[in-house]
Amino acid sequence: MNLNRFSVATFNMFNLQDPGRPMNPGQRPWTEAEFTRKADWIAGQLTTLDVDIVGLQEVWSKTALEKVVAAGGLEATYDVLADPADGSRIICAALVRKGLLHGAPRWIADFSEAVRLESTDDRNDPQAPQIRVSIDRFSRPVLHFSVELRDGQLTEVFVVHLKSKLPTSLAGEQWFQDDPDTFKPHQLALGAGLSTIRRTAEAVALRVVLTGAMKGTATPVIVLGDINDGQHSNTANILTEQPRYLVGDSLGGVDNGLYTAQTLQEYRDTRDVYYTHVHQDIRESLDHVLVSEQFYDNSRKRVWLFDGLTINNDHLNFENHRESGTGDHGLVKVGFAFEPARP
Repeated sequence: MNLNRFSVATFNMFNLQDPGRPMNPGQRPWTEAEFTRKADWIAGQLTTLDVDIVGLQEVWSKTALEKVVAAGGLEATYDVLADPADGSRIICAALVRKGLLHGAPRWIADFSEAVRLESTDDRNDPQAPQIRVSIDRFSRPVLHFSVELRDGQLTEVFVVHLKSKLPTSLAGEQWFQDDPDTFKPHQLALGAGLSTIRRTAEAVALRVVLTGAMKGTATPVIVLGDINDGQHSNTANILTEQPRYLVGDSLGGVDNGLYTAQTLQEYRDTRDVYYTHVHQDIRESLDHVLVSEQFYDNSRKRVWLFDGLTINNDHLNFENHRESGTGDHGLVKVGFAFEPARP
């Protein structure tokens, strides 16, 4: 297959689970009626997006996802990548237009041996105390698969969902129960700190995976997902390695860097209205499309030209997601056109 244009999207499904089956603590299972509304809304969004690759987060059940695809009449359009979704846990999943998938998808749960977050001697800051972080796996396994957009050229796609900002619950910890007078007044700060540490460790582990795919290669890479942090956050900086963006007819590109589609759009637009999540009236950009230099306009190794970004987020103006079937994240769609850089 030789595509001249293609598009990708990232879509947090807001707990796509079979009706009647349990979800996270404190969340009521979907009723049959609620699931039907949810499936119809998601199917309508997928039909409207009409993209080639959709990275999905918060998928509990492959059967639920297949019902969504059937609700939109999209069975002949997409391959469903969600094999581990047996209803017992949340995974990352994807829909890939038929004919594009190359090989079998895999889910990465464990951190690489190269992820070692400890330091006893910080020579950049001799006053810094020792530190050791012992996290060894992702909260949500990372989905990795390959697609063939042009004959003979594989693109590696990663679908991710990093730890949320929701403070980690400490009520079940023995140390917390043994001395509540000391810890209870500070449980939000402690919980938020633990969530941030976990998300940062996951970002590092994902960056190690990405470096393995990108460094010293010409392999196109796309990352789709909910990183639960903003465009200029430390989480995003770790993932992207902060490549320099060039303007005008400048040429460059970074072998190991990732470029945010949000920034690429800002170079094309006069106003930034990008947000994909609303919490306590704060609008944030948590859902991102990150691309390697093969998709960066000013790269000498460009293969695909950025062709615009759109966000479906009007449903975030209302909080009746359970009643309406809507999700709690915006949908990000990014397009590209085949236009290799001239020698």
